[in-house]
Amino acid sequence: MKITFIGGGNMASAIIGGLIRRRWPRRAIRVVEVDPAARARLARKFRITVRAALDAGAAGSNCIVLAVKPQHLREVARVLQPVLATQLVISIAAGVRVRDLSRWLGGYPRIVRVMPNTPALALAGISGLYAGRAVTAAGRAAAQRILGSVGATLWFEREDDLDAVTAVSGSGPAYVYYFVEALEHAGRELGLAADAARQLALETFAGALKLAAQAGEPPATLRERVTSKGGTTERALASLESDRVKDAIVRAVKAAAARSRELGNDLGRD
Repeated sequence: MKITFIGGGNMASAIIGGLIRRRWPRRAIRVVEVDPAARARLARKFRITVRAALDAGAAGSNCIVLAVKPQHLREVARVLQPVLATQLVISIAAGVRVRDLSRWLGGYPRIVRVMPNTPALALAGISGLYAGRAVTAAGRAAAQRILGSVGATLWFEREDDLDAVTAVSGSGPAYVYYFVEALEHAGRELGLAADAARQLALETFAGALKLAAQAGEPPATLRERVTSKGGTTERALASLESDRVKDAIVRAVKAAAARSRELGNDLGRD
């Protein structure tokens, strides 16, 4: 299957790198990128065809991945519309709904919308996917194969769910970094050297998440196992509960979901 990426930024680069690691033929990957420096970087790094504009080869791809900023997608759709026939269109532009993209593409229906996250850059991402009604089983499988090259995939049958996906996993890495930052800061305030505090925070998060993924048990169960009655962990958790940290996190994620809905409305407005 031939793939054309329109836009060659970080997420497109991550997916291209993941595909090549999965032995996807380099000759079957093309990128359209307007920035000359980015074109040179992509060609040098991946040894693939990179063009400044859509050409016959790009138009002949089986799949087109839209990897531009959301505010640029309407103009890209105007250029792309005349070359569409049966290609699968995958959009990783945050917030742009399928119905709006389809409208900009002159009613073109074969669209999969994806919400990836930045751990894809380390081939450890998770992507939420939603397929328009005209996308076949083969199209869904192709989208899953492409996004699966950089991490886990999860399908949703309601596009509205992608606002929650955006809030939980799309923005989620920032929440994790925020907590790591706080843990590191606490270590420094307790007298640890900066390097030691950072390593302890990072390795603790990495190890705890690895154990949680392998154990297959609810996080609450794993938390309880670390929490001895009358011990240090119990005291720390009591402080977090007193400060209603869990409630604050839930409110924050709901605020992110509300903003995702607002952005979708704004981006789709004619």
